[in-house]
Parts: sequence; structure tokens; C-alpha cells
Amino acid sequence: MINTETSGPPAESFVFLLSPAFSMIAFSAAVEPLRIANRVARRPLYAWRTVSAGGEPVRCSNGVAVAVDGGLAEVRRDETILVCGGERLEAAASSPVLNWLRRARRQGVRLGAVCTGTYVLARAGVIGDLPCTIHWENMAAFSEEFPDVDLRNLLFVVRNTMMTCAGGNAATDMMLNLIVARHGQDIASTVADTMLHMAARGDADEQRLSVPARIGVRHPKLIEIIHRMEQSTEEPISPAELARDVGMSTRQLERLFRRYLNRSPKRYYMEMRLEKARGLLMQTNLSVINVALACGFTSPSHFSKCYRAHFGRTPYRERGAPHSGVPKMTSVISPEAPIAPDPDGEALLG
Repeated sequence: MINTETSGPPAESFVFLLSPAFSMIAFSAAVEPLRIANRVARRPLYAWRTVSAGGEPVRCSNGVAVAVDGGLAEVRRDETILVCGGERLEAAASSPVLNWLRRARRQGVRLGAVCTGTYVLARAGVIGDLPCTIHWENMAAFSEEFPDVDLRNLLFVVRNTMMTCAGGNAATDMMLNLIVARHGQDIASTVADTMLHMAARGDADEQRLSVPARIGVRHPKLIEIIHRMEQSTEEPISPAELARDVGMSTRQLERLFRRYLNRSPKRYYMEMRLEKARGLLMQTNLSVINVALACGFTSPSHFSKCYRAHFGRTPYRERGAPHSGVPKMTSVISPEAPIAPDPDGEALLG
């Protein structure tokens, strides 16, 4: 039975920092469970306010302008700051914001982030040795810039003094788990039912669909090979070694990829590395050469040729072009286009 007494402890307070081009879905998914929990309990379990760096309205990534309650004022020690990130990472990590977060950390305020807000916390140097997470599209770029941060491929990570989530609907899962811990399963379940959130996920759930779900194939050896490819984009593994590791010949490996993915293992591996490269180009300040090295290309010219064949523009033009988010990567060439060796011995697309 849900306790609906009007008396009780003071409401737990959250301060949502809205960053430039923040994710509306992540912010809404975080704040709505709090509102509904108050309605379900018929008393204020939670309170919140919104702030921005300058106290001005903030335009989120879908173009909607959102008014805020104020600027970067002092935060009480019993409050929680949640940085709501989005597309404009550098703009979000401004000096006033970083200093505000550092001051709050020194005062013992609990900090957190949704979506790419974790990047801002890392830039402020307030994560320390605590585990954290960020949206999967930003993981490669984040790890390149903050190699010492304990980044987890999880929906959310909650510790006493730090809470981060991948964004999107994962923000709802994180808040539901907080509601369970503080007010019990009954209220949390009713909040989830009200939101039509049928299956609340836990802090052990990973972000992305499994490899079988993503590629629509459940062949165990193919899945194992793709896992190995995903874990070795910086130092690519040869098809012969991949085949040997799963107990098949190189010819059998080729047939397996052709049958299920309509492309060769080399092409699939190359596209995976190029997708990682595009994310690094769009989300970090790494030089094009360092992006190439991080994605397993020893020759900058070869990297540029492969990139242009796959995306229709060079890495340099990609970095200078306007973008709205990080779209799903799609090849502009046919899966059956010929593959020829380049001077370094790697597979050249196109």
C-alpha cells in the first residue's frame, strides 16, 4: 500500500543545469518521475529548479527554448546538481560552469549528469575515481579525452556522491531506482505505470542492444567475431586471426559475412572503424592524424581515402561541416564495391 501521509521528511531537491543544446528527452525523462512521484504520494517528495550559465532561457537540441529559474547561484549541501547535456559539449563546459561545479563538490554537494553532461563533470575534474557513464555515441570520444576516468557501458551509475546516466529513457530508469531506494517499490512502480514505462531497468543493464539484436543475426561465431572487432578498433585483427580464434578457415569466415551481412569481414571491420572515426572528429578536438591512429589507420592518406569513399567527404571537410547530432552512419558505396590493398597492406574501400 502507498503511504499518502501529508507529513514527512523535507522534499529532496534537484538543481537541473540546462546546457546549450541539451537533450529534451533526457531532461524530461529525469524530471517527470519526480513530478509524478509527488502526485502519487500526495505530498512533495521532491523539489527541483532549473538554472543556466547566464540565467537566460536555453534552447535545447530540438530548437525549443526553455526558461530557467535562475543562474549559477549557491547550492545547498543537501541538494543534487544534475548537468543536462546534449550536442554542444564545448559550450556546455564553460569556465563559469566548471568553477561552479568545483565549488559545489568542495562543499559536499552530490553531483550528477544525464546524457553528455558527464563530459562537463569530467572537464571540471569532479568525477575522481568514481565510475560513471555517458551516451554510447560519445563513449569513444570521452575515453580518448579522459582515459583515466572509470567509464562504464551502463544505462546509469549511482554512487552516494555521484550519479550519471546515458540519457534518453535511461534517465527515467535512474530516477525510478532513486525513488525505490528512498520511498519504496510501491511508489516507484506506480510512477512507472503512470509513465507507461513497462520494464524498469537496473544499474547492471548495458546501453545498446546486443549484437544479435542490432544485426538481426544469432549465429554464435559471427557474434563472437563482431565482439572482437568492436573491442579492437585501434589495433585491428587480421581476418586470418579472427577466423582461427573461432575455429574456422578464412574462406568460411568470408562466406559467413557474405551470407548474413552482405559484405566481407574486411569491409565490415573498416566501416566500424570509420564510424568510430566520424564520432571522434565531430565530438573531440583530436587532430585528424590522432583520430586516424585511434581507429587503426597508420597512414593519414589511406585514412582520408577510406573516409571519403565511405562518407563522401574528407575528414577535414567533415570536421568543418555543420552537424545536428551524430547521425547513424551509412555507407555511400555498395557493399559489393571492390576492395584493394593500400600501401600499408590495409583494405581500401572504393
